[in-house]
Amino acid sequence: METLLAFDFGLKRIGVAIGNTLIKQAQPLTIISATTNDGKFAELGKLISEWTPARCIVGLPSHPDGAEHEMTVRCRRFANQLHGRFGVETVLVDERYSSAVIEQRRGEHIDDEAAAIILQQYFDDTHEHN
Repeated sequence: METLLAFDFGLKRIGVAIGNTLIKQAQPLTIISATTNDGKFAELGKLISEWTPARCIVGLPSHPDGAEHEMTVRCRRFANQLHGRFGVETVLVDERYSSAVIEQRRGEHIDDEAAAIILQQYFDDTHEHN
């Protein structure tokens, strides 16, 4: 059994969800809202040392046609930084389809729920291939 953490990266907040490969159910965990990059990575470091995930899943946004935009680049950089700073494997998951669920509830702080949808999508996708 492996523990996984998933992240819905945003400039103001980072939603975090947790799940494991045994039950394959994603749960919202927390929202990181530190104002500085160092503050965000300090909080991320605490979560990673507490949960020791086998992998970190990062939602990768893009335009509906798959074209990249500024946040796509930022999310790739965030995933690379997670891997570089904490030595944990990172996997990018296309979040185009999960964002439709989230868009209906904008204005609320639901970043952790968005991360759970991303992680559930990862579980569902990898389950189909195994």
